[in-house]
Amino acid sequence: MSHTLGIRQVQKQKTRQALLDAALGLLEEQSLSSLGLREVTRAVGVAPTAFYRHFRSTADLGVALVEEALGSLHPMIRQTVAPADSDQRITRAVRLIADHVDTYPAHVRFIARERHGGVQPVREAIRDQLARFAEEVKAELAKDPESSGWQDSDLLMLAHLYVDQMLITASLFLEALETSDEERERVAQLATRQMRLISVGRRHWLG
Repeated sequence: MSHTLGIRQVQKQKTRQALLDAALGLLEEQSLSSLGLREVTRAVGVAPTAFYRHFRSTADLGVALVEEALGSLHPMIRQTVAPADSDQRITRAVRLIADHVDTYPAHVRFIARERHGGVQPVREAIRDQLARFAEEVKAELAKDPESSGWQDSDLLMLAHLYVDQMLITASLFLEALETSDEERERVAQLATRQMRLISVGRRHWLG
């Protein structure tokens, strides 16, 4: 009996993931607010009623996509701001962001589009994940000697600046995905200069 339940659970998980994958593919060309569950179930080859065994609505599916797209990024975000001198940290951050966009372009495109999209639960889920990123970045920045004397609220503000810049950089790399190596290098150089500007402001904030 338990073996049968195990097989059913595995099949249920496979169907759930297939629905997520199908939705992500369909969202390459449209926003979540215009996505119909029948489109998703048709792409997977299951009945529309099967959708509700996994998600309450397309908004619920969107929240699950946010978790899939951003939930696994926490180790990478922490790595981008791990202890190092300023230039090393920036170079590492730009490289990690570029690699992530190369590997997960559909996820990056989904977040970029839905961050300010028309589905409130998804906007809130993205906002909550980004707030977690900022807290994690703040914790790493607090370890830097140059953070001595900073108020907690100012460190959090700085962390949000870095997180926002990471998103901007990811969007720029996404736009350059199908272009030349020269354009991708231009994006990398621009992102590096922008992050350096934030770092310069940080050094003089308490001056």
